Amino acid sequence: MIAALLTAALVVAPLLSIATSVFAPGTGATWSHLASTVLPDYIVTTLYLCLGVGIGVAALGVGSAWLVTRHEFPGRSTFEWALVLPLAMPAYVMAYTYTDLLQYVGPVQTTLREAFGWKRADYWFPDVRSTGGAVLMFSLVLYPYVYMLARTAFIERAGGMIEVGRSLGLSPFAAFVRLSLPLARPAIAGGVALALMETLADYGTVSYFAVQTFTTGIYRAWFSLGDRNAAAQLALTLLGFVIAVLVFERLSRGGSKFHDTTLRRRGVTRLHLRGWRAALAVAAGLAPLVTGFVVPALVLGRLAWQQDEADLGTQFLALARNSVVVAGSTAVLAVALALLLAYAARVHKGGATRWAHRVAGLGYALPGSVIAVGVLIPVTQLDHLLSALIEQLLGIQTGLLFTGSLAALIYACLVRYLTAALQAVDSGLARITPNMENAARSLGLNSTQTLVRVHLPLLRSSALTAGLLVFIDVMKELPATLVMRPFNFNTLATQAYTLAADERLAEAAAPALAIVAVGLLPMLVICRSIARERQ
Repeated sequence: MIAALLTAALVVAPLLSIATSVFAPGTGATWSHLASTVLPDYIVTTLYLCLGVGIGVAALGVGSAWLVTRHEFPGRSTFEWALVLPLAMPAYVMAYTYTDLLQYVGPVQTTLREAFGWKRADYWFPDVRSTGGAVLMFSLVLYPYVYMLARTAFIERAGGMIEVGRSLGLSPFAAFVRLSLPLARPAIAGGVALALMETLADYGTVSYFAVQTFTTGIYRAWFSLGDRNAAAQLALTLLGFVIAVLVFERLSRGGSKFHDTTLRRRGVTRLHLRGWRAALAVAAGLAPLVTGFVVPALVLGRLAWQQDEADLGTQFLALARNSVVVAGSTAVLAVALALLLAYAARVHKGGATRWAHRVAGLGYALPGSVIAVGVLIPVTQLDHLLSALIEQLLGIQTGLLFTGSLAALIYACLVRYLTAALQAVDSGLARITPNMENAARSLGLNSTQTLVRVHLPLLRSSALTAGLLVFIDVMKELPATLVMRPFNFNTLATQAYTLAADERLAEAAAPALAIVAVGLLPMLVICRSIARERQ
């Protein structure tokens, strides 16, 4: 139980450090300057992003889910799982690929100029590197959150409800609007909330598109202004937006309630589409899949193929090794701590362990930039304290021991993604009957022996799943890695971002493609489960 409480304290420490730094002396000047210059732009742009992404993911996710669950058309079973694939494409990678595709010297505009003989002033082309472009990128890669939850909600609701509505004279679309949507509203709101939290946490896309948001402001305040307190204040403000999104999701669940009292396992009757309607359905299914996954993957593959093999040699292997070291270490620690927390909450059912279990799950709701600032503040203070103590006792100047170290980076990633491991372990542990523990204790085993000899063999699959989820998330993590990485230490994510920021998109293709390839692993697992799911 003590170990579980210490783990919860480590997770909540970054948040507490941000809250206390806001009231530190000497914080007013920089904050006043930010409030009078860029803070209004941060707020307006963040609200615009949230509104645009919320509408975009809801339209794409709900529309796709309704299409594959309520209609029968050629390729429907393939679309049912393939529509999840864009989730494997990080938003910042999507931004790099579409910039290369749609910029003035890119293949699209070059083809238009050559085909029609246009000059630069003869035509107008939308600028992808804009706030609207960022909304489009986020919508294309994050709509699967809404799609998966909405699809599950549409399937779980009995087909009898829709049939009753049809018998009362409702058209298929009217039945969808008046029956299916209200029943699925909590699930849709949950998916939109997840997408908005990812949008608020993003740094690579908004930074590359020069969109002024809180994440870019936090990075600028820390590294350009050198003011950690101003960065903490911006981080706390961003945390307010995250809390607002969570409150929105909670309120959407607490409103009107709809209950299904019919046979839940009754099959869904799909409307068979033929002719031009079937062709239109296929086109509607292809649109988000092609634009959100196929086109970026092909662009990345083309750019990587054009690079010399020398550029993909030793340096690429070093980047891959660094990424695997950080992601693998975080995954191992996350699974170990998740097992500790979940088992402590199961054995000790008091308020302290329950509190520790809930607090440990807060990290995933915090953007990586917020956690990075929250980790850097106490780690820097600890370094100064240790340096002064060692110099006083031994007369040796040690400098900063932990700040900018690999340990601090792994700590930040652990705080951010411990929740993913904890949810997987909790799910596996819940399937183990308490009778197993009672039998083990009747044979003389204590709690630790029961965990090692009884639960761990049964939790092997859940632990592997938890480790895989954390590994993939850390491989894609950019904001925390940019802030916390050691000097001259790059990962696939930071290298792709750095090269893309220098307009070296072709060189950024290989690490970006590697990130996408790794992200495909959990997507294939999800797709397989969707394909096997039965109503």
